[in-house]
Amino acid sequence: MAGTGIVVMGASGRMGRMLCDLVQRSEATRLVGVTEAPGHPWAGRDLGEVMGGAPTGVPVTDDPIEVVARAQAVIDFTTPAATVAMTELTAQARAVHVIGTTGLTPEDIAVIERAGDHATIVRAGNMSLGVNLLTQVVAQVAAALDADYDIEIVEAHHRHKVDAPSGTALMLGEAAARGRGVALDAVADRGRDGMTGARARGAIGFHAIRGGDVIGEHDVIFAADGERITLRHQATDRSVFARGALKAALWGQGKGPGCFDMLDVLGLK
Repeated sequence: MAGTGIVVMGASGRMGRMLCDLVQRSEATRLVGVTEAPGHPWAGRDLGEVMGGAPTGVPVTDDPIEVVARAQAVIDFTTPAATVAMTELTAQARAVHVIGTTGLTPEDIAVIERAGDHATIVRAGNMSLGVNLLTQVVAQVAAALDADYDIEIVEAHHRHKVDAPSGTALMLGEAAARGRGVALDAVADRGRDGMTGARARGAIGFHAIRGGDVIGEHDVIFAADGERITLRHQATDRSVFARGALKAALWGQGKGPGCFDMLDVLGLK
C-alpha cells in the first residue's frame, strides 16, 4: 500500500481525533492503527464508528505492540508515562516517534534520548511553524539585551491542561536562556506568592493562565526601565500542531537514529 504507515496514540483526545482525520485525508500517509489506554471505552471498537461516522476498518487497540510493528511512524500527544513506555516499542520497530507530549521530567527525557540511539525521535513542546520561528527570535533578542531587561514568559491555555508551565513556555524559556548563555534551571522563577522580595536580576519568570477553551497563547516580555518589548504567538486552530506533527513523521523517514526537534524538521538549525 502507498503512503507512510502512521499510528496515532490517544485517538479519543482532541489532538488524537484531529490527527486521525488528517492522516486519513493525506495522500502521503495511511492510518495503520490507533491506540487508547487499557480499559478505555473505545478499545476494541472501529475508529470510524466511535467518532460518529462510517466504519473505517481501523480498530482502536489498547495493546499497541502489533500496530507499532506495522508502522513507519507513531505520533504521540499523550501522557509522560505512555510516551516513555512507547519509546521501547518504537525503538524495537525502528519507527519514527513524533512526541508532542508535555510535562516530561528530566528522567523521562533521558529515557527518550536513550531510545534515540536506535530510532528516529522528533520531540517538541510545540510543533507549529510560528512558535518554532519565535524561539529563534527570542534567542536572538535575549542575546542582544543584557540582564537590565527582565524576561517574563506568560502563557494561557484551556481549563483542561494539566501541566504548567506549558511545553511551549519552557521551549521559549530555553531559547531565552540559550541567548543569555545560561542554564534555564539556574535562572527560572516559576511562581511568586506572598513576600517574595525583589525580582532577582537575570531571572526568567513563568506565569500560567488556565481558563475556557484557549488553545494556546504565549508572550515573552523583555522589560527594562523606560521600555518593554513583547514577542507574542497565538494559536487559533489546533490543526497547526497536527500538521506540524505529520510533517515531522514524514521528514523522519530514512533519517536513521537520533533525537531531533521541529527546528531540524523545518530546516531552521
